[in-house]
Amino acid sequence: MSSVAGKNKITWEEAVVWMRTQPDMQDIVRTCYFDDPLEESAKRFYLSREWIAVQSILADVRRGTALDIGAGRGISSYALARDGWRVTALEPDNSEIVGCGAIRRLAVMEKLPIEVIKSFGEQLPVVDENFDLVFVRQVLHHARDLAQLCREIYRVLKPGGTFLAIREHVISRKTDLNAFLQTHPLHQLYGGENAFLLREYKEAMTASGLNIKRVVYPFDSDINLSPFTLADVKKFYKDKYYISIPNRIYKRIVPLLSITNGTPGRLFSFVCQKNNISRIALCSLF
Repeated sequence: MSSVAGKNKITWEEAVVWMRTQPDMQDIVRTCYFDDPLEESAKRFYLSREWIAVQSILADVRRGTALDIGAGRGISSYALARDGWRVTALEPDNSEIVGCGAIRRLAVMEKLPIEVIKSFGEQLPVVDENFDLVFVRQVLHHARDLAQLCREIYRVLKPGGTFLAIREHVISRKTDLNAFLQTHPLHQLYGGENAFLLREYKEAMTASGLNIKRVVYPFDSDINLSPFTLADVKKFYKDKYYISIPNRIYKRIVPLLSITNGTPGRLFSFVCQKNNISRIALCSLF
């Protein structure tokens, strides 16, 4: 890595621009969907095994309004809109490359119903019980106040609404955080990465009132494994140990694989739901 990493931390936009110029970082750029043209990057994400797995989770969720918090350059907003959601993309960065400007440009180019709001998730500038779905991709671990962010997510969800948080970094103990940050290639540039204990994520969600319906373990879905897949994991075990794992057995050992793999920063996802009793309706009873 060049001397850029040794300088004072740079902005997120500057980090992405710099990575694009580095021949040895092109795989990371493409894997993170930082490559241009933006519309082609977004289409590749929409066709990815990761998004196909997300579609499976959302298959039974009624299409309606969706809030994409920390929308970045808009690839998730794009995918949600293509799947029939009316999307509000929330992003604190104005950048034309990795922020609100990029999302607006993508929405216009692809003629998609995406409204863009510049704001942080801890204080959402939207009314109560407004969204059928709140979606975040690699966002909770960046929270300045995780508990407050979850409370805001609960507030803006409609009764019965779904909250889906994917690809969140988890550490097994607080002392693992530094090891994770030292090995994260992007953190060395802009200094914005973080990770929480699994317990901390779950406590913040449940304390807000959200019901956790499913914890998606690191080896449980293509969502967390991307750019690798479940097929790659099974092939690894077959090639290394000459073991072919049937699907029904694989599902049973997923939690064990996740526990034994204590890699700092490994990825988890969460599927939550808000109860069906409207806070507004409840208040009207008294």
